[in-house]
Amino acid sequence: MLDKVVIANRGEIALRILRACHTLGIKTVAVHSTADRNLKHVGMADEAICIGPGPSAQSYLNIPALIAAAEVTDASAIHPGYGFLSENADFAEQVERSGFVFIGPKADTIRLMGDKVEAIKAMKEAGVPCVPGSGGPLDEDVERSQRIAREIGYPVIIKAAGGGGGRGMRVVHTEAHLGNAIATTRSEARVAFGNDQVYMEKFLENPRHVEIQVLADGQGNAIHLAERDCSMQRRHQKVVEEAPAPGITPELRAEIGKVCVDACIRIGYRGAGTFEFLFEDGRFYFIEMNTRIQVEHPVTELITGVDLVREQLLIASGEKLSIKQEDLEINGHAIECRINAEDPDNFMPSPGTIKRFEAPGGPGVRVDTHIYDGYKVPPTYDSMIGKLIVHGPDRATAIARMRIALSEMVVEGIKTNVPLQQRIMDDGGFQTGGQNIHYLEKRIAERKEKAIGMG
Repeated sequence: MLDKVVIANRGEIALRILRACHTLGIKTVAVHSTADRNLKHVGMADEAICIGPGPSAQSYLNIPALIAAAEVTDASAIHPGYGFLSENADFAEQVERSGFVFIGPKADTIRLMGDKVEAIKAMKEAGVPCVPGSGGPLDEDVERSQRIAREIGYPVIIKAAGGGGGRGMRVVHTEAHLGNAIATTRSEARVAFGNDQVYMEKFLENPRHVEIQVLADGQGNAIHLAERDCSMQRRHQKVVEEAPAPGITPELRAEIGKVCVDACIRIGYRGAGTFEFLFEDGRFYFIEMNTRIQVEHPVTELITGVDLVREQLLIASGEKLSIKQEDLEINGHAIECRINAEDPDNFMPSPGTIKRFEAPGGPGVRVDTHIYDGYKVPPTYDSMIGKLIVHGPDRATAIARMRIALSEMVVEGIKTNVPLQQRIMDDGGFQTGGQNIHYLEKRIAERKEKAIGMG
């Protein structure tokens, strides 16, 4: 078993990792920026080290500082959480070369999945269904790209091979705009990701975002833990997640789950991971694999009873998977609302001091957050200040519990997106289930137009 872990992150996920470590008797080291010295997990950790100023580039993205923190505290491993360096292959490689355990996949695996072109190639070879596309990077031959687009059929989408998180992509509806779209995306990708390779895929017009959670021990054993629906999105960012996904049959779940498990074994995957798919007309199309713990992992934990972060720690300790596929059962339905420090109408960040915080409670309610009365939300980082998760015996009960929990949540001193989440829970289309990834943005736009009309 690992004896001491450096938590190379901040906020609610850092607190989540700390609690999992302490459950297993593992000591913790909290690293923090000068802006984060008052974070909850910093005071709860066995040791704490300041690794730099507020800006991420000088602290949470500072690889030498993170490795030095592990060295001076005599830690045995580093957990990257999500975001920051969690999917940085160079970081994983340097951690392992320095004699520490990286709690996640091997660097080669992260590198493979981080290059979208190579990832799609590897998934096709593993039998994972993929979106029809160019099958590799596009070259400078515009006529060749036009032929590929005609074969795929418009609309198509141009994507950066090194992109992710909704960045580095451009939809093209006509051949006349294709050449310029490729050139522009390539230029942006060079600046944003240091990799100007781009590729082409068929643009699915009304898909859902459905993802499969997996665990693998890197020793030939892997399982899937069903799926999550993350289709409630704004600007490609998830707002609400739920598990299981509405309308996915047990047969379809077993089929796509086995494909993902087989792919994990084929590539020698280690740790927790997520296969992200677009789902349209009853078919799954692979888009990318996240080689880390996901923000939305709690909904999977609530319907399966599996502590995913604990499993990450056990796998990193060299243990084989103790869970078998046939032992997993799906119990009820879970929903997660991301709580952000932002204006619920114009989505502008709302940093500042939280004057009062009251967490909701009741049956099936879970709150993952690092905030407290008097906590100052810095303007330096992502606006998410917590996650509200509910579980119920069925989807209707889960929605009802979420509506109550949102009404009970009190965050004073800053603005939050709680009113937006309440509108989503009250929305008839959401209550029906199975809406596509464009649904929420259309509803937001409709509400804005209505407000302008009334004004």
